[in-house]
Amino acid sequence: MRVSIAGGSGYAGGELIRLLLGHPEVEIGQVTAESAAGHFIHSVHPNLRGRINQKFVPISELEPCDLLFLALPHGMSMDRIDEFAKLAPRLIDLSADFRLRRAAEYPRWYEREHPSPAWLERFVYGIPELHRQEISRSNYATGAGCNATATILGLKPLFQAGVVERAVVEVKVGSSEGGNSPSLASHHPERSGSLRSFAPVGHRHQAEMEQELAFFGKPEIYFSATAVEMVRGILMTAHVFTKEKLEERDVWKLYREAYADEPFIRLVHERRGIYRHPEPKILAGSNYCDIGFEVDETAKRVVILSAIDNLVKGASGNAVQAMNVMCGFPETAGLEFTGLHPI
Repeated sequence: MRVSIAGGSGYAGGELIRLLLGHPEVEIGQVTAESAAGHFIHSVHPNLRGRINQKFVPISELEPCDLLFLALPHGMSMDRIDEFAKLAPRLIDLSADFRLRRAAEYPRWYEREHPSPAWLERFVYGIPELHRQEISRSNYATGAGCNATATILGLKPLFQAGVVERAVVEVKVGSSEGGNSPSLASHHPERSGSLRSFAPVGHRHQAEMEQELAFFGKPEIYFSATAVEMVRGILMTAHVFTKEKLEERDVWKLYREAYADEPFIRLVHERRGIYRHPEPKILAGSNYCDIGFEVDETAKRVVILSAIDNLVKGASGNAVQAMNVMCGFPETAGLEFTGLHPI
């Protein structure tokens, strides 16, 4: 299958190229980048040196293909969706442009009106662990916010069981979440050594959490995000206050039943060792989401922990997984990398 990428110079675009180079059913067609058009792909993504000898092309030169990944900045896909739909019968958009079901939500969370609201109902929210059947029947899937992915996957079994009253969530995130455009916040003297709460309230990904978890009722969700000194990774910590006190065996049962057949969900709940809880460091480059928990013996509270690589399961790996589901490929195709230890 011939697959092209619109927006290949960013971190997510680079990861898409890396993953697709190892996919047995895919041939990479074109990769676009406006500022790097005419330059070799490996000049921007040096880890791909010797693996791909193509040059970036401008988006105006995109040719028809079997599937088009849209890895463009937020706001670009929604403005040109009709044009992109003419180039490929299948689209997977990694941006936020089609994640929310209601057009009225975009002014609140993204500070602009949606120019193509009719397209919102055509896109499936692209986390396969939530919407596998819908993705398999659709030609259009979205990506999901990286913080939303870690949070939704971590909380889904408890919400699905109807045992939650409210959840207080914080994610600790690496610097690559901010993308590859430099800013004062990413300037080394400002970023190095930081432990910065950059979104105590009002983070855009909360809209996705509320939307997707609302399928299981509407318990309260409170969300904050903190930047820490790592490049890749998210660690989500959720204090979940439950309607009744849960025992450890109850939580095990819920998570095993929810995720027993999921190839990229691993339950991590060890009694000893430094990796007894999920740890994003060892997930770098992989498409896994590790989920763990601790039950508060003194209260109606369960602490849920989940970890992902924000650029893979939080972006490009999830998009490739959605492609596999959409196209009938083995769901793990191109996504077998396990991560590294030590790193």
